[in-house]
Parts: sequence; structure tokens; C-alpha cells
Amino acid sequence: MQISVVWTINARTASIDKAVANLAELKEEGFRRVWTTQMPNEPDALTMLTVAGREVPEIEFGTSVLPMQVQHPMLLAQRALTTQAIIGPRLNLGIGLSHQMVIEGMFGLDFSKPVRHLREYLAVLGPLSRGEAVGHDGEAYRVHGALSATGSSPYPIVVAALGPQMLRAAAELADGTLTWCTGPATLAGHTVPTITAAAEAAGRPAPRVIAALPVCVTDDRAAAAERAAKVFAVYGQLPSYRAMLDREGADGPADIAITGSADEVVERIGALADVGVTDFAAVEFGGTPDERGATRAALTSLLERP
Repeated sequence: MQISVVWTINARTASIDKAVANLAELKEEGFRRVWTTQMPNEPDALTMLTVAGREVPEIEFGTSVLPMQVQHPMLLAQRALTTQAIIGPRLNLGIGLSHQMVIEGMFGLDFSKPVRHLREYLAVLGPLSRGEAVGHDGEAYRVHGALSATGSSPYPIVVAALGPQMLRAAAELADGTLTWCTGPATLAGHTVPTITAAAEAAGRPAPRVIAALPVCVTDDRAAAAERAAKVFAVYGQLPSYRAMLDREGADGPADIAITGSADEVVERIGALADVGVTDFAAVEFGGTPDERGATRAALTSLLERP
């Protein structure tokens, strides 16, 4: 299981120079992949990781996730191919549907028929990501053409798929899924078996399952839970994540956070590999310098495992 972290490049709180310096530290600590979020009110993640990737070689990047409805699939394919041409074959393109309140309330776009939208989006994005021409006539998109970016290469696509229909679409048309606010029981009993069975039925390779969860090594589990409940409160209110928390039997994100001693945290993360998780992305939320240092030390110890 690949161990990675969510690398923050939020230019509202840190300059790109500081973000690059932090990325260089992660590389020196042994991390070979980082994931970066894309919030609707923050700088463009793909642009910033392209700049950072030019500065810091070798380490891989993943977007977690770029919202689909706000950009045409041909435009996103073009941007991703350009990123690959600049930084080399190091991009893992994570995309998702975002949320109805964001797409309709902020952007004023249509959020109806999300599964159909995802399937059509991937039908266009997939061939273009591999350097192939696309010819698609659907309800949401009618696209005919090809793209070229000198020095680029194909890139894997993973989808923020949580429900059964989304997981099946990701298995059939992409390279896997990435999850958030999805606990270990749900990963073991729902996510992994659903996407794996769908990939097998479609004659596709075994899918990647990237699981992101909050992590904190701490001696004060109660304080960490209280902090997680505040920091991640919004995710317990969004329908797609709420559904995953309900499957887990969790009241909120604090209940699926991985906290405790270093040994406990390492054991709980390592156990995810046994249920089929291929890549773990830690969202570190230590409240003190000691907690942040201990959390990072626990994660780096996992890098040494096969």
C-alpha cells in the first residue's frame, strides 16, 4: 500500500514558495506521492502543482479532486496533458462531481443526472488522456477531436466515487476511486468489493482504491476528537459523505479519524491494506508541534513497509 499525504498549497494561507519548500521536505522524508485538494474558492490546484513539480523532481502528484462540471472534459484533458509535458509522467488526475450546493449555488450549473454526467465525462476524457481521438455524441457532451502536447504522456484517472453506481462507472471507465470520510468497515464491505466486482465484470484491471482519512498521533484522544469534529464538520453535512458516515455507523468525521498512540495509528493504517486499499492519503490534523511531529514520524515509518 502506497503511503501518501495531502499536501496543502492553499495560497490564501501560504505562498507558493512555502508550499514548494514543504513539498521538498516531504520528498526528503521519503514520500513519493502527494495529493492536493481543490476547493472552489482557492487557487487552481493543477496550475500550482505544475509549478511545484517543476521545482521538485521525482515526487508524484494527485488531484483530490478537480470538479468536473465547471470545466469541459476536453479542456481538462488539455490542461492535464500540458502538466504532464512540463513535469513528466507524474500526474494522477483525480476528478469528482463536487456537491449540489457548490455546483448549483455557487456556479449556477446543472447538477441533475450526476451518474450520466460522470459516464459521459469519462467517455470524452479517457481517450483524450491516452492521446486518442474522441467521437462522442451524448446528452451532456458532443465532442469530436484530438489533442496534442509535445512531450506529454497518458495519465491515470481516478474518480471520487462513493455510491454503487459511481463506483461501477469508475471501474468501467477509469483507473479506480479515491474516497474521503469513508471508514474501514465501509471500505471493506462496500467500496472495495463493489468496484472490484465491477472491474472484473468489465474485463478491466484491478482498480486502485485511494483512501483519505484524518490522522493524528496524540496522547489526548478526546481533544483530538473534539478538534476533528470542528475542523471537518462540514463533511458530515454534505449528502455524499453523510451517506458514507451512515454506512459506517459514525455520527461524524471525528468517529472515522485515525487517532491514538503512534503504534495504534500505524496499526490502523496498515490494516487498510488488508481490505484492498492500494493507496492511503493522510490528512494530518495535529493540534500541537509535538502531535504534528509524532504524526509525521508515524507516517514515515510506514514508508519502510512493503
